[in-house]
Amino acid sequence: MSTVVVVDYGMGNLRSVAKAIEHVAPEAEVRVSSDAAEIAAADRVVVPGQGAMPDCMRELSARGLREAVVRAAAEKPFLGICVGLQMLFGHAEEGDVMGLEILPGRVPRFPGEAMAAPDGSRLKVPHMGWNQVQQVEAHPLWDGIEDGARFYFVHSYYVEPQSPEVIAGSTHYGIPFTSAVARANIFAVQFHPEKSAQAGLRLLGNFMRWNP
Repeated sequence: MSTVVVVDYGMGNLRSVAKAIEHVAPEAEVRVSSDAAEIAAADRVVVPGQGAMPDCMRELSARGLREAVVRAAAEKPFLGICVGLQMLFGHAEEGDVMGLEILPGRVPRFPGEAMAAPDGSRLKVPHMGWNQVQQVEAHPLWDGIEDGARFYFVHSYYVEPQSPEVIAGSTHYGIPFTSAVARANIFAVQFHPEKSAQAGLRLLGNFMRWNP
């Protein structure tokens, strides 16, 4: 039986992520855990996140989970969601804090005062609601998901990878931004698949079947 741990560091809608995974992979053992040993023993690891980046990084370290997450990202199928994507990178403008630096790049804030919709109306920050994701590269986690499918977003900051080779998905909100990244055993998304209806469930199911 495959085991998947949803990492509990006190930030994020952990139960809804776990329930969505249970729905698409009923044969799997799904655990929400803040135990580094359980993370190390899991076959797959999911790191969700909501809230401010400084709080997320502080809680990750305070709970002794930083090294466990870094190791999981190096060794096994790893899915980052929202702040779970952002923390993979380096400097974040939110709170002037450093992420885990697993992927080179930074996390800037949307330039809200300069962003406009195609009709000229001003766009609000945070970016909240449904938006399209263009698939930049083929990947097993996109299997069965239409290019340009809509996913649910809630964020004021976005990742800016240093290396374009890791960009797996792109979205436009005033400016084009990276909404999914992939490298080796890592896949991470800015949107919330657990809130994204059938496309989101399909992505989670693909993750549970993925063997990088």
